[in-house]
Amino acid sequence: MNNNQIQQLRAIPIEDLASRLGLDVRHHKALCPFHNDHHASLSFNVRKNTYRCFVCDAHGDTIDTIDLVRHLLNKDFQQACLYLSDGSCEPQHSTPLSPGRGAGGEAHFDASRYAPFFDRPYLSPAARHFLFDQRRLDPRVIRWCRLTSWRDRTGTDWLQIPYYDRDGKLVGLQNRNLTPGGEPRFKFPKGSQCGIYNLPVLNKLEEGEALYIAEGCSDCWALLSAGHKAIAIPSATLLSQKDKDQLITLNSTLLTEFHMYPDRDLPGERLFLQLKELLPNLQHHHLPPDCKDYSDLYLQPHLNGY
Repeated sequence: MNNNQIQQLRAIPIEDLASRLGLDVRHHKALCPFHNDHHASLSFNVRKNTYRCFVCDAHGDTIDTIDLVRHLLNKDFQQACLYLSDGSCEPQHSTPLSPGRGAGGEAHFDASRYAPFFDRPYLSPAARHFLFDQRRLDPRVIRWCRLTSWRDRTGTDWLQIPYYDRDGKLVGLQNRNLTPGGEPRFKFPKGSQCGIYNLPVLNKLEEGEALYIAEGCSDCWALLSAGHKAIAIPSATLLSQKDKDQLITLNSTLLTEFHMYPDRDLPGERLFLQLKELLPNLQHHHLPPDCKDYSDLYLQPHLNGY
């Protein structure tokens, strides 16, 4: 598992993860599972995406999502990463409802709070440098995806990436840190549903047309900029049944051809094999040896026909 994938695991909202692991999180606190706690002394810092108990001082070296799984489920680092990446973090027991949570204990995503940001997107100099100078993406793609940007109180620049369902309803968003090597690399507002990215493109598919599947938003933007219709699926195990049904229906009604350039690593190949079980006609495209993902290929115009 590479550093990028580990950072994605560390960007999983820690309070949501804690809830799925069976902790009753309210007002950024929960009963500490590491000692006989009766006063909710386990505290969550949603800005840093960390946890700590100020009574028993329970915390790990990194005090993040991976660390929480390690200590709560008694796993080593590799086991914790696999546990998170495989989508295995299901609730261990039901938790009482708290404000802002649904019947299943899940957090609600407040779309009305964020939707206005994407009505008039703004790209900061840092965002424009990342998208156009470094990634060389087509401005039309950026407009289609409604990317915008913002700067937090610490002066960190973020790219804000909206997730829409097929009907154009905002269902989640991802914040990407634009500072090279900045931590955390990704942040997700509570309740964000970040399953399939760029679902509205499905409405533009014609019969028999190709649809490319990327592993992340960046590769999806590169595929779109290269003239392909594309979506992004970061994890097959986290796809909802509704997402799966949409893809299967495309295959049966529009005879959609599915294509994929898996990242040149084991997780990339694993994702391809998982999706192949769902979409038997998914075609595998090999990247050149000097390209780790499709974004690398896109930045080498003489290799685009590879």
